[in-house]
Amino acid sequence: MKEPSATERASSLDLVRITEAAAIAAAHLMGHGDNRAADKAAVEAMRSTMDEVAFNGTIVIGEGERDEAPMLYIGEKVGRGVGPEVHIAVDPLEGTNLVAQGRANATAVMAVSEPGGLLHAPDTYMEKLVVGAPAKGKVDLDRPVAENLKIIADSLGGRDVRDLTVIILARPRHEKLINDVRAAGARIKLIDDGDLTAAISVAVAGTAVHAVMGTGGAPEGVLAAAALRCLGAEILGRLRFRNDGERERARKMGVIDETRVYRTEDLASGKDIRFIATGVTDGELLQGVRFFAHGIRTHSILADSILGKLRFIDTQHFEDPAKPPIIRL
Repeated sequence: MKEPSATERASSLDLVRITEAAAIAAAHLMGHGDNRAADKAAVEAMRSTMDEVAFNGTIVIGEGERDEAPMLYIGEKVGRGVGPEVHIAVDPLEGTNLVAQGRANATAVMAVSEPGGLLHAPDTYMEKLVVGAPAKGKVDLDRPVAENLKIIADSLGGRDVRDLTVIILARPRHEKLINDVRAAGARIKLIDDGDLTAAISVAVAGTAVHAVMGTGGAPEGVLAAAALRCLGAEILGRLRFRNDGERERARKMGVIDETRVYRTEDLASGKDIRFIATGVTDGELLQGVRFFAHGIRTHSILADSILGKLRFIDTQHFEDPAKPPIIRL
């Protein structure tokens, strides 16, 4: 497919620069035990880099409302104010605790679409089921866990349920879910944070992850949907409000039916969607930021719904181009 012109889309490499900047800033604080400082560094670096990019952007999923966040708040205008109009969903640091503790799978994440292409999800919980392309359209959020696992296994060429790996957030609310998955015979990988990165892993060949189940953040569900739209995989989600305040806020955002099951195309309906993530710490999908003499190395993914491509981007940033870098692989 022909690459869209620069007048129609913001530069993909400029978008990657935004998540790279956030990842590098957060990576400097890996293992420092301060998740707030790591998140603040990522937010500031991402916002600053956006100012350099030729687009007319509006944040639709970000750090919260304006009175809750000094920047990257919902409704904030970003970019140079020239070029295409886009809606942007961000998570400058997915896995703040992971960075603070020096653990795996922290990422800097962004999704970009034409206006109206990303659901304005309220900041609440979402019950989720994520599966790869072979099981798309076959699973159902209301089916028993064992039935969904059998469908996933059958979609993979008749594999046994015992061969499947399911990622679940390690939370007390998931006790029954964990027991059901174990009773069905599937393997489980419990994670402390980062169900967005886990969702993307389901869609990428070679990660040996076959499903994500359980309840996590609704904004992360929209970001995951943006990636999965580009990759042909599927997320099913249903909002789970924690209190009446969240329920009322969601109503003001147009959410009327609490029982509705959102599909990938409901959460990320745009025709022109790009999803970008840069690793902060090492993980199964992305390598973390690495510092070497006179430079920095980053590892990112760029998924593009129009081109139907997933690119892995390995970048070396030279602090002083006049000095030849020392590269250690």
